[in-house]
Amino acid sequence: MKVPKGWTAERDAFWNDPDNVQRFEDREPDHRLQTWVENFEGDRATTRVLDLGCAAGRNSVFLAENGFDLLACDLAQAMVDRTRDRLSGHIDPHELERRVQRSSMTDLGFVETGSLDWVVALGVYHQAASDEEWDLALRETARVLRPGGRLLVANFAPGSGPVDKPPARVPGTRFSHTGLAQGTTCLLDLEEQDAEFARFGLLPNVPSVVVRREEGGRRRVTVNADYTKASACP
Repeated sequence: MKVPKGWTAERDAFWNDPDNVQRFEDREPDHRLQTWVENFEGDRATTRVLDLGCAAGRNSVFLAENGFDLLACDLAQAMVDRTRDRLSGHIDPHELERRVQRSSMTDLGFVETGSLDWVVALGVYHQAASDEEWDLALRETARVLRPGGRLLVANFAPGSGPVDKPPARVPGTRFSHTGLAQGTTCLLDLEEQDAEFARFGLLPNVPSVVVRREEGGRRRVTVNADYTKASACP
């Protein structure tokens, strides 16, 4: 597995911190994913889904409980371990190591090209620490999705972070910003995000939306999107 250059010791410590692992474990499954599952009329057992950046498994457990053919990955080993623990009652223990792996969004070598029906990537792509990592992540997602496959996305956008000192764009870059706890991140507004995913044949299935929340002197601006992979991709 190739660890991206932006995965610094500080970032590794942040995402492997036990308090962060517990914080993600305590979250409910994403409400948009729940709607996808409720409305799905196909064969769940043959619908292959990747929970990209699975954190502590809140969405992985939900998908496994609902009978989907699940794969999951995260770059933080503590997140992978917790997800495996939580899935142990739903997936054969001999399968867990293959299905839940430590892997980067920029290198999904354990997933075959065009083999996925869904990718769930919530709070993931903005973790790219450079424009190069951003491009590699989107290219890998487009590679593993089949034509017609769907992608559920939530990304931080410019304006996220401390209200009195929001992240600043790194000079000479397209999307890289500094100022968030995770380190350098790629923040795009709605139009930029849709345009970037379209470069890789990932087109809005429904209009993307911006969600804004503010609490305790911090603001979260998120672009939520639901993309479909075009039958003919760049």
